[in-house]
Parts: sequence; C-alpha cells; structure tokens
Amino acid sequence: MDTNAALHSGLTGHAELIVGNEQTAPHVGSGAVPVLATPVLVNLLEAAALDAAERYVPAGQQTVGIRLDIRHFAATPIGMKVRAQAEVINVDGRMIVFRVWAEDEVELIADGTHERVIITLDKFDARMRAKSERGQPSVKR
Repeated sequence: MDTNAALHSGLTGHAELIVGNEQTAPHVGSGAVPVLATPVLVNLLEAAALDAAERYVPAGQQTVGIRLDIRHFAATPIGMKVRAQAEVINVDGRMIVFRVWAEDEVELIADGTHERVIITLDKFDARMRAKSERGQPSVKR
C-alpha cells in the first residue's frame, strides 16, 4: 500500500464540545452521574485523531480505529467545554499510533493511546458485503 508521505509523526488534531445533557452518562446509558460520559469522550478522542491524520490518507482509503487505551480520571459537569487532542507518534506502513488526551476548562481529564489502520475502501466494502451474506439467517420453507 502506498501511503502519502505527508502522514508522519508530529501531526496534531483536536475536537471539542460543550457538555450537554445528551453527552452525560445517564443519557447514553453508561452510569448514573450526570457528567461527561466515557463513551462520548471516546468519540471525541477519535474525532481528534481523525482531524490529525485523515486528510493525509490517499483517496480511496480511510482509517479505522483498532485500539484505544485511555484513562478517564476526572469528571466534567454539564456546561463545561472539553477539548480532545491527538498527536501522531508513529506511522508504520498502514498503522498510525496517536497519543491522545482531553482537558476541560479546569484540568486534564483523560489520556492514553489510540491506533488506527489505513484501509482500502473497495476491499473493505467487499469484505463487509461477504460477511453480511454469510451472516444472513437461512429462511425455512
């Protein structure tokens, strides 16, 4: 696979949101405390990684997340802004590794690593069609 040479360590990206009720743990089903839900934080960290690298991926290809290892160690209340950031720390063939972290208006709330792999969309779509066909329940007559 011929990846674009512009994709390299040091690239950065970010994503942000203001925590609303729809981003809280009770709303998304991940807890009872009305603070930023970890699943929403995960989505924000992935968005920051996409912002760092996706524009450097060749046409007809895309990245997909394959690993995320984070610590979400501080709560963020409704109404506070959260900024997630990602930095490319390694590119090895199709594999891209990011350092990720997030801060609210007061403190660092999360950190970790994220890995994405570059896929060729046509091949990926063909595999998904084949998998869908294999997974269809048989019809009894």
